[in-house]
Amino acid sequence: MKVPRANSREKILAAAADVAREAGPGSLSLEAVASRAGVSKGGLLYNFPTKAKLMQGLVESYLSDFQKALEARATEAGHESVLSAYIKLSADDCERPKPSASWMFSAIAEDPDFLTPIKAFKRQLFERLKGETDDLGSLLVCFLAIEGMRSMNLFDSDVLSEDERKLLVSSLLKIAG
Repeated sequence: MKVPRANSREKILAAAADVAREAGPGSLSLEAVASRAGVSKGGLLYNFPTKAKLMQGLVESYLSDFQKALEARATEAGHESVLSAYIKLSADDCERPKPSASWMFSAIAEDPDFLTPIKAFKRQLFERLKGETDDLGSLLVCFLAIEGMRSMNLFDSDVLSEDERKLLVSSLLKIAG
């Protein structure tokens, strides 16, 4: 049996995220994903035998991409804290016209256990940030404010103006030091 090529797997994951983002999470079908990825349905099923496995792949890919972007931003900044990098990365992510993770609704609707890796990722990130500060109170304020901003973006319920978002981010960066 041949091992699936990584690039066809990545192409399928990118297509699945695009379909969910554009057509709505409820419209995510294996046929639409295969068509968008330019692969046969059999090719898609070879890489992801079920819709649940495709959703799991999306969750893992999203978390991996976010982790890589966070590491890159923290490395780029050099003297900046990981918390500052997290604040900036999250703020940039929320500037996108549509929530970048709206497809996650599909994954969660399909199987609520998909929240487990997200929770574990957030917990691991929080523990890492805790290990880098002596001021837990400031960390909690920053972390929860950013998570609130990300949630409003994800649920398309942002009530802040652009100026208010910028003020929030600059205030959080001051707190983060």
